Amino acid sequence: MQFRRRDFVKLAAGALPLLSCPALAQLAPNPPSIRPPSPAERGAMARLARSFMDKYDVPALSFAIGYAGTVVHEDAFGLADRERNETVTPRHLFRIASVSKMITSVAMFRLIEENRLKLTDRVFGPGALLGTDYGQPPYSAGIDQITLEHLLTHTGGGWSNDNRDPMFTHPRMDHAELIAWTLANRPLDRPPGQHYAYSNFGYCVLGRVIEKLTGQLYAEHVRSEVLARCGVTDMTIAGNTRDQRQAGEVAYYGQGESPYDMKVRRMDSHGGWIATPSDLVQFLMHVDGYTRPATILRPHTIQVMTTAPSYSPDYAKGFCVNKSGNWWHNGSLPGTSTIAVRTHGGFCWAAFTNTRRGNSNMDGDLDDLNWSMARQVGEWRVA
Repeated sequence: MQFRRRDFVKLAAGALPLLSCPALAQLAPNPPSIRPPSPAERGAMARLARSFMDKYDVPALSFAIGYAGTVVHEDAFGLADRERNETVTPRHLFRIASVSKMITSVAMFRLIEENRLKLTDRVFGPGALLGTDYGQPPYSAGIDQITLEHLLTHTGGGWSNDNRDPMFTHPRMDHAELIAWTLANRPLDRPPGQHYAYSNFGYCVLGRVIEKLTGQLYAEHVRSEVLARCGVTDMTIAGNTRDQRQAGEVAYYGQGESPYDMKVRRMDSHGGWIATPSDLVQFLMHVDGYTRPATILRPHTIQVMTTAPSYSPDYAKGFCVNKSGNWWHNGSLPGTSTIAVRTHGGFCWAAFTNTRRGNSNMDGDLDDLNWSMARQVGEWRVA
């Protein structure tokens, strides 16, 4: 979850190729299909993966690559659980951390397509989406002017991912208590809509908007209205402790930090999902703007969702973007480093690990690793 502005700039300028691709919707895959990698090519990918794992002391790494509606390759390396000597497989589930924000964004845009929401809708205060459900006005200056678009683009004006991030405070509070406390005690840093500041709390609030409008728990709604439509059935919200892991979920390993001292379940809509890489690839292929498979959002909706505001050109609405037409999000928590990417050339891929190393380039190298592995198949035309 520790994703800051410099990370967006680094990835936009470095790890993802800056090529021209103006069209963002309803593209025909070209070529229409691709072959799986050969044994020799899979071996080359595996060597790259092992080198990355050795560099960062990664117990388990799992990845998947998709194209035109098909997962063309997936593999996993290492141990899902070191204590049990359990070998990881492509079916093991991992915490995906902030990659969850892409899923929440798609859920919001499905509601927008159903005319149940508008990006300009206000969130807090009388007549707003959440009304006065979380504390009584008057709020601090600007809070009643925050819109859905502000939360989706991290331009709400405050509650940023720093050492005061509300989502990592007050662990005994539930969603309602934490939101009410934050509105009462954390004034905005600046007026909404003027400045990008990555906000886990903003996406927590989006989850509550989904619940208010649908009358369902966030995870239940997303599973039925987003994930099931993408053919994904095994994703769920993570537990907090090692004993609360789901069947088939990896164990997490900290490097100087504990992966089990967080309220991950409370992070649901900004960082709480667990998944396999192929789950994320299936999800991305159903919102990537290509004609195969059929997308679960309309072309115009996808374009709006993946278009960044002028004052924040590296982040659209739940998706990091660059001028190449690449969209992605990474995720980082103690015990977790993840990334999921939609490329301008028609590929979607994801890679998850069950550790992270602070103060390193592990996130950037994980991104580079995916591009390098895909380039081992020359016929794939990975730019």
